[in-house]
Amino acid sequence: MAENKNKEKNDKEKKKQENKARLGGMTRLWGLVRKEFFQIMRDPSSIMIAFLMPVFLLLLFGYGVSLDAEDVPVAIVTEGTGNEIQRFTAAFDQSRYFEPTYYWNMKEAVDALMDHRVDGIIRIREDFSRDLVRGGGAPIQVILNGVDANTARLVSGYVEGIWAGWLEDRARMQGTDLALPVELHHRIWYNSEVRSRNFLVPGLIAVIMTLIGALLTAMVMAREWERGTMESLLVTPVRIREVIIGKLIPYFVMGMGGMALSVAMAVWLFHVPLRGSLWLLILTSALFLLVALGMGLLISTAARNQFVAGQIAIIVTYLPAFLLSGFLFDIGSMPEVVQWITYIVGARYFVAILQSLFLAGNIPSVVLFNSAALMLMAALFLGLSRLKTRKRLD
Repeated sequence: MAENKNKEKNDKEKKKQENKARLGGMTRLWGLVRKEFFQIMRDPSSIMIAFLMPVFLLLLFGYGVSLDAEDVPVAIVTEGTGNEIQRFTAAFDQSRYFEPTYYWNMKEAVDALMDHRVDGIIRIREDFSRDLVRGGGAPIQVILNGVDANTARLVSGYVEGIWAGWLEDRARMQGTDLALPVELHHRIWYNSEVRSRNFLVPGLIAVIMTLIGALLTAMVMAREWERGTMESLLVTPVRIREVIIGKLIPYFVMGMGGMALSVAMAVWLFHVPLRGSLWLLILTSALFLLVALGMGLLISTAARNQFVAGQIAIIVTYLPAFLLSGFLFDIGSMPEVVQWITYIVGARYFVAILQSLFLAGNIPSVVLFNSAALMLMAALFLGLSRLKTRKRLD
């Protein structure tokens, strides 16, 4: 009986000590979080990184980067006159894709193309109207500046569209049907307006959050090493786990605030539709932010200087996110070796999630796979940060 009582007494004492240690840990953690929030309020640079940087970058890239070709300057050379030629050239005047300039001979048009005053030449020969009446075919000549291959392809497609539309209108005015061997019916899913901004802005959010998340933890930790406050923190009874969590919580809250601001700008300023679940967007954003913050913490273990930490963060986070995430360049068109490299870029998975949630809606196969990849990367970076961070000055 005495042994049982002693055992129960020891168990109670042990539980009491465990509860006291747990309570002490929560108290220390809360103190670290409060201390970090106070430091953020005294130092506006963190607030600028979390809130002003996404606004600036979204405005810069949202309005400055576009894959659409509009108001393209082209030279129209009309070597003849007639109603058919006037109606055809009027289609270019009414199109928002072209800004035509008229020339009477090819030499002037070629000179304009060589001087980069126009990006293409549409030549309408003198016998255009006569060939139309005869029914033997009335070709037009299109010359494009192929230096920018993407713009050249777009302009070529726009010219073909105007040509096809003009033929349909002409057939309708004559009361006949346009005889085409194949009739195409276009149906564009997910981005029916064919606005490149709808595609770019969600990917841009992922790129911005990559940079913000990495900078918030990498540069802030480096600043503490520079100021000597980290040494003061390491001599306290706090554990490394508590230090890491105490650092993560405030900047996680700030990062989610920056994410909310970015989404609000995407929806209300750039008018990008959000067709997926808002709660799913919040959950996946939190996962990705943990990846970015973990990368920043890992950088902070290697760099104890703000300048070096900032340079490393830009090189290993922002540039891969910008070039290898699918935000701007199609991953499928990259060399196979580069495609394999993209699998270690966290922004790749978040870009796929954002573009699906914004434009297509909740697609389980896309969201689940990419969310699982983000969970693995978050666990990897945070785990490595925990292993590399020690309560030592060396």
